[in-house]
Amino acid sequence: MNLEEKTLEGIPPLEPFLARLKILDEKMGAPDFYNDQRKASAVSREHQQLTKLKEHYENLGDILRQIGENEKIIAENADPEFVELAKEDLAELEKKVEPLKTEILKMMIPSDPTDSRNTVIEIRAGTGGDEASLFAADLYRMYSRYADSRGWKIENLSSSESASGGFKEICFLVSGTDVYKSMKYESGTHRVQRVPVTEAAGRIHTSAATVAVLPEAEEVDVHIDPNDIEISIARASGPGGQGVNTTDSAVQILHKPTGMIVKCADERSQLKNKTKALKVLRSRLLEMKQREEHDKYAQSRREQIGSGDRSERIRTYNFPQSRLTDHRIGLTLHSLPQIMDGDLGELIKALEDADYAQRIQQLISK
Repeated sequence: MNLEEKTLEGIPPLEPFLARLKILDEKMGAPDFYNDQRKASAVSREHQQLTKLKEHYENLGDILRQIGENEKIIAENADPEFVELAKEDLAELEKKVEPLKTEILKMMIPSDPTDSRNTVIEIRAGTGGDEASLFAADLYRMYSRYADSRGWKIENLSSSESASGGFKEICFLVSGTDVYKSMKYESGTHRVQRVPVTEAAGRIHTSAATVAVLPEAEEVDVHIDPNDIEISIARASGPGGQGVNTTDSAVQILHKPTGMIVKCADERSQLKNKTKALKVLRSRLLEMKQREEHDKYAQSRREQIGSGDRSERIRTYNFPQSRLTDHRIGLTLHSLPQIMDGDLGELIKALEDADYAQRIQQLISK
């Protein structure tokens, strides 16, 4: 086995990806390709990724051939100066091999079709009473700040405030580029350890909030039979005398087959609240559909970092020690104030890298 064959060992063959690239070339050449802009955009993204994969694969082959040529020069040449130059060149080339192999394997992992979707995020206060609702509000602020830093847009869908000024629950839509790709790792139980503002004795309390991250669903993803839903209209509850209370605008939708209930009262318009509630219901049903699919492959789902199990305790926020710990990957960061202010980049990259590493191992072991 020569050097090139040995180094490429463990990387799946490129042929299936080239075959797929050829199919995409034909699709993009069709006269009606841009009739469906969303579909055209998805095909173009996949084509771009496969083209880049092909270039990386060819680049790796070139590097391996250059390594072989340098090793031959070192073994057969008597000129010390020439050999030294070949050794320096060889060292630089060898540094490029493993990172390029890792990048190729990453690009060979099938992309999640929902990664590019806008995302519905639901935050609910868990154990801990008022402190849990205040923490839910802190998480909402954290995600809002992170969205701002990414140029994403946030649209509140529904919320229920607590007497302490926090949120019993809040549901909002995040729109932008690759939102779900980054946010899917946030599903789960978030635990906080800190001294509540209401604690006179200065004791540290532990409370929690749950986060559900749902890729935004479209009507083509989930069909809702009008006979399967029951819509109720009520007077919105909010601060007394506010405009939201002047009309019967609050909407509650019951999805009878699953028992799901969605409420929306943030808008003054009954129609807008109904539209938002249906958007949340559709996303929840899509998540249920995806979860059923994932459960068919339970082992691989458990191995994924972004499995989205909202009952799993994924993270602890320890305020006295300014420490955040993500229990899934054993990561601890001592920059909690910055993180709570929306600086999630390092955390999300670590989760993405860990997820990729596990999926690469699965790809190699097939």
